[in-house]
Amino acid sequence: MSKRTVIIGDVHGCIEELDRLLKKLSLGPKDRLIFAGDLVNKGPATKEVLKRARGLKAECVLGNHEIRLLRYRNGEDPKTQRSKDIKTALKLNEADWKYIEAMPLHIELPEHAAIVVHGGFLPGIHWRKQSEEIITRIQTIDQNNKICKRTKSPKVRYWADSWKGPEFVIYGHTPRRELYQKPTSIGLDTGCVYGGHLSALSLPDLTITQVKARCVYEESAEF
Repeated sequence: MSKRTVIIGDVHGCIEELDRLLKKLSLGPKDRLIFAGDLVNKGPATKEVLKRARGLKAECVLGNHEIRLLRYRNGEDPKTQRSKDIKTALKLNEADWKYIEAMPLHIELPEHAAIVVHGGFLPGIHWRKQSEEIITRIQTIDQNNKICKRTKSPKVRYWADSWKGPEFVIYGHTPRRELYQKPTSIGLDTGCVYGGHLSALSLPDLTITQVKARCVYEESAEF
């Protein structure tokens, strides 16, 4: 089997689904495994997911949930933290923290003319000039090309609908029931933790591999 680059969407502590997906993928010793951020929180087994990722020597871009844990780790006032983040943070060991602290904002894949990030990019601005806040949190934009919440108004649009490239962006963060495929991007968060699927994209052949969530671990009005 030729070498693959495999990118997996938001796991959110769903270890059972991750293990089933990995079994279906049958990764070889030459394959490269990358996660699109948000390995942690919401699901039942953050520590187990981090341990599995480390054991596989997998790479992972920084997600907004990892950022929240790092802010707690770095001494941000606990009163500004979500209680679930604190509960997760208190369970992590030094190996977990070392892995999270090493996560980059993006992973370039020049051989595939692609880039992996967690949230995405603002259209019309070179991605190297964009902030951590944009790269890890963007979902929708308004008519002024500014980040806004999906629920703000019916006029908002997904950033990916206006992204022209040239880089092909592979991302997570925005949970949908189906993959969100555009000519210059693909969204891999198919809401595993909300009872959807855990999805993986294999390059260069663009194969999609999915497993169904065992149950709904957390409810979401937006999924």
